[in-house]
Amino acid sequence: MRVEPDAREGAEERSALALMARTALERVGLEVSPREAAHPSVVEAAHIAQHVLRTGPPAPERLTRLTGMLDRARSDGTDTRPSALPWPTGLAAPGPHLERSVARALKSVPDRGAGAGAPRGSSVAGWRAPEEEAARSAVALLESAWPGVAGELSTVLVQIALLDGPGIDGFTDFTVHGAVFVRRDRLAPDADGLPGPVRFAEALVHEGAHTRCNAASVADRPFLRPLEESGPMVATPLRLDPRPLTGLFQQMVVLARSVLLYRRLLVREAGGVGAAPAVRARHDRLAHSAAEAVRTMTLHRDTLTEHGAAMLEDAAEAARVRV
Repeated sequence: MRVEPDAREGAEERSALALMARTALERVGLEVSPREAAHPSVVEAAHIAQHVLRTGPPAPERLTRLTGMLDRARSDGTDTRPSALPWPTGLAAPGPHLERSVARALKSVPDRGAGAGAPRGSSVAGWRAPEEEAARSAVALLESAWPGVAGELSTVLVQIALLDGPGIDGFTDFTVHGAVFVRRDRLAPDADGLPGPVRFAEALVHEGAHTRCNAASVADRPFLRPLEESGPMVATPLRLDPRPLTGLFQQMVVLARSVLLYRRLLVREAGGVGAAPAVRARHDRLAHSAAEAVRTMTLHRDTLTEHGAAMLEDAAEAARVRV
């Protein structure tokens, strides 16, 4: 993987992870097709199968649960309804695997204490017709401004889930790999005048970069060397709480790709959306954060593999920072 997108590599990683999922399920006596194995709900079942295998011979009740999860995935998770997008990616309806993922994500949200500033939760929401149209506009913008990233995203994203509530802005979860979660208001303009399709396009680039990083670190080559302990906790541009180096590394990649997106939109005169000042302001904020991430990661360069060091160089070039 590099900071520049690559649809072919993304497809290879997805196939490698699907094979891992099929293998894990076969070890507990369950079979899925290659297509089914790439679906986030089946990936979740494979993670559970791996956990079951680590704890000894699978108990009948646990196998019954896994069989039920796969039956549910086949009935409403891996159906053949056409996508509302020009990609095979589905705009996901609420489902158990997505709801469980949000519950896990909420547990990792930093405790801000009680009061008006505290998170009030998040939940998976259904898509409405105007939101589907806004998502199509975002995809059209990506296909026009950055065909490379559009091609990669169409390959690695299986489901896009909408979130209601202020608790989480967006996230990915390797347990349901292929699904990404984005808060509903990213489809609407913000207070600075940035149009909804631009904001949603950025969200897809952001979460798609996490998706590629997660897959590449498992199916291809790791970015960081194994550490004897958990490693240092460091300040990162996008989180208030200290994060491990893996979190910093992924933020660096996400920010670098986001900067490249806005740079392309600026070349196209604000992406043809008549919002050049807002696009420029967003670019500048992201570029500042990307430079901060690159500088911090450079302080820990000795923790990177050759693959990770190449990514650092790519990110530095995107952020226009000398390392």
